[in-house]
Amino acid sequence: MFGRKKLSNWFAEDLAIDLGTANTLVFLREAGIVIREPSVVAVKRDQRGALKVLAVGREAKEMVGKTPDTIMAIRPLKDGVISDFDVAEQMLRHFIQHVQQRQGFLRFKPRIVIAVPSGITQVEKRAVRESALSAGAREVFLIEEPMAAAIGAGLPIAEPSGNFVVDIGGGTTEVAVLSMAGIVYSSSLRMAGDKMDEAIVQYLKQKYNLLIGERTAEELKLNIGSAAPRSQPLQLEVKGRDQVGGNPKVLLVNDEEIRFCLKEVYDSIVHAIRVALEQTPPELAADIIEKGIVLAGGGSLLHGMDVLLRERTGLPVFYAEDPLDAVVKGTGAMLDQMELLASIALD
Repeated sequence: MFGRKKLSNWFAEDLAIDLGTANTLVFLREAGIVIREPSVVAVKRDQRGALKVLAVGREAKEMVGKTPDTIMAIRPLKDGVISDFDVAEQMLRHFIQHVQQRQGFLRFKPRIVIAVPSGITQVEKRAVRESALSAGAREVFLIEEPMAAAIGAGLPIAEPSGNFVVDIGGGTTEVAVLSMAGIVYSSSLRMAGDKMDEAIVQYLKQKYNLLIGERTAEELKLNIGSAAPRSQPLQLEVKGRDQVGGNPKVLLVNDEEIRFCLKEVYDSIVHAIRVALEQTPPELAADIIEKGIVLAGGGSLLHGMDVLLRERTGLPVFYAEDPLDAVVKGTGAMLDQMELLASIALD
């Protein structure tokens, strides 16, 4: 009996998933991060309307904006939650089976811990759970992203002291104050990396009548985007389509322009942080003044974001040791701390 149980536990390897709007990361117990792929699925519908998956992840992202009418490159998550149940299930199934095949335990179902936005509704929770169960999970636990980010950043969340986390992802910005393994205050702001890309698209359309896709906007954000002035000005050549004449068009865009069009997004993030500080109990506020704000998530890596927040809040601002992976590492850490997971998992 013991041997059978031990064998079952060996094969039913547990997984942690950071199911992000932009990217999905999968953490395998005792192996670390084994998948890091864009949250994109390329599908084709047959004559009966059934979905056929053509590509998932990086390969599918390369197809965005380039597919014929018969093929769709879909991002099944919007603002941090599932917007297309069927496609999300297919994407999760692909990633889970990829890990299982790689590890050689295809016949066994894993337990899965998934990080979700703190503002998630009951309907959205159910959609995430059902997608994971349908994709092959044995059991599904959900934990809030700011809690996962704090754990992944190595913050002492179980102690009776305040920890302030700002996790800027693709779909949401999570702002939270944590203490004693609980969230004292949190807000989930649907202003993050995707909204930055959208702002760039709209700016170029309105000012230059230049139509560009989301991939081009993301490249501009990553290469010359910033939240605070740079020491050296930058510019980048942008290729798109003229909205008036319909012809291909090329122009130079500088970092000051991109910073201007991102202003609404980072102003919203600053406002959410100020509201959180106002709502924080005085005793915990004293801890935060000393310990500062910890940043996580890919959106936090926008050039000068830490400088901007330091100037606007007057607080120390630090990055998690690994901002991009803080959420999935914190989620993965729960695989070995089932008692803590039981206390922080969402109902």
